[in-house]
Amino acid sequence: MLLLADIRRILQAIGDVASSQSRRPQAQQRAAEFRRAEKKYGVPGTIITAFWALESDFGAGTSKQTQIFNSLATLAYDCRRPELFRGELISAMKIIDRGYLTLPRMVGSWAGELGQTQFLPSHYLEYAVDADGDGRRDLIRSDADIIQSTASFIKHLGWKRGEPWLQEVQVPTRMPWREADLAIKHPLSKLGAWGVKDRNGRALKGDARAALLLPMGRNGPAFIAYRNFDIYPQWNQSLNYATTAAYLATRLTGVPRYRAGRGAVEEFGYKRILALQEQLNKRGFDTGGIDGKHGVKSRAAVKAAQIKFGLPADSYPSSELVRRLR
Repeated sequence: MLLLADIRRILQAIGDVASSQSRRPQAQQRAAEFRRAEKKYGVPGTIITAFWALESDFGAGTSKQTQIFNSLATLAYDCRRPELFRGELISAMKIIDRGYLTLPRMVGSWAGELGQTQFLPSHYLEYAVDADGDGRRDLIRSDADIIQSTASFIKHLGWKRGEPWLQEVQVPTRMPWREADLAIKHPLSKLGAWGVKDRNGRALKGDARAALLLPMGRNGPAFIAYRNFDIYPQWNQSLNYATTAAYLATRLTGVPRYRAGRGAVEEFGYKRILALQEQLNKRGFDTGGIDGKHGVKSRAAVKAAQIKFGLPADSYPSSELVRRLR
């Protein structure tokens, strides 16, 4: 399934942290820091917490990370994106030169990302904040710096203070499915006129613009994505990640678990997506590569094929689409 595999574990981890007697003073300190971040940057603590949980499980995942200079030097030499990673290698050196981190603490991911919320070195230099006043921007050990810096970066990505980001909805049996696309935003009233309703069955109303997001097609869970959702694909281009992070943030506000959808959803795992991508490319639909991942370009190719064959264009594959392609 697209959304719940990691969310159950993450929500349990968050619950454990909140209920632990030994962590309550720290949790209270974090609450104050989250309030400071929201006041300054307009980013709610739930948004920051969701990214923090997914990126490092609140720092637990950083113990398995490696020296980033090895990663960055290799990627700077690699022929695919050398200009990007040469710049990141220089930025990593500047982080040490300015005293933000020491060499032994320059550990991170395979792509050279640093800290508990995983900043590229250039983002670290530009958006990291010394929130605790110790003269360093420490996204590895300082909760205050982690929270404020993450809020700073999210604001840079375009977050709008006080606006929603993701809302669960119900979709009708029939509607112009090709309009269900993150790249297409409509007024809520137009979505409501098509039969889209909120979780409680009320028709959508108003002039606010949002996209209809169907991560598992018209039979699966349905959401509307407001313009604040746009920061998520900028943080991580994976639609799975973006939807999970945004959904987790809504759960942390107290929203109930999403409903499964209107009907059965076909499972398309790695092997089936791989075979589908091969068929799509043979028929002239560009999936952006054959990698077994149903990402943005793969979804666009599926949608184009569905339109061509007169199928509901919800961007999610089906056995009928596979049959038509063959």
